[in-house]
Amino acid sequence: MTNTTLRDLALLVARLGLGIVFVAHGWQKWATFGLTGTAGGFEKMGIPAPTAAAAFAATVELVGGLALILGVAVPIAGLLLALDMAGAFVLVHATKGPFVTEGGFELVVALGIGALLLAAFGAGRFSVDALVGRLRRSKQSDPQEVGASAA
Repeated sequence: MTNTTLRDLALLVARLGLGIVFVAHGWQKWATFGLTGTAGGFEKMGIPAPTAAAAFAATVELVGGLALILGVAVPIAGLLLALDMAGAFVLVHATKGPFVTEGGFELVVALGIGALLLAAFGAGRFSVDALVGRLRRSKQSDPQEVGASAA
């Protein structure tokens, strides 16, 4: 197995693992707590603009998590998820120590760093992003397509 294949497999595993966690948290905010309940919880935590923050967090976590799983727009999804976790770190968890059992930051830091790494390195070969790239390149290199578009 080549280093490139190992890297692409690692990116796939990271995308799936992080994506599942983000989808679960986004779904929880939308379906279990609802946006009203999530906003109420955010307000109690002192998060500014709790209704807007709840809508942002729920949507980014659910849609961004699905994007990671599928490997679609991974740099954008990864960046938005990293920003979401940075907000959670700064606004809620930073002062509570590292341990999640005490409301600490270990989970949001791990999720945020993982999302940031995916934003930086992309989805890898086993993704919709890579498939779309391959299809675009094959269309550009197809002589019939080039000749037809020049006519």
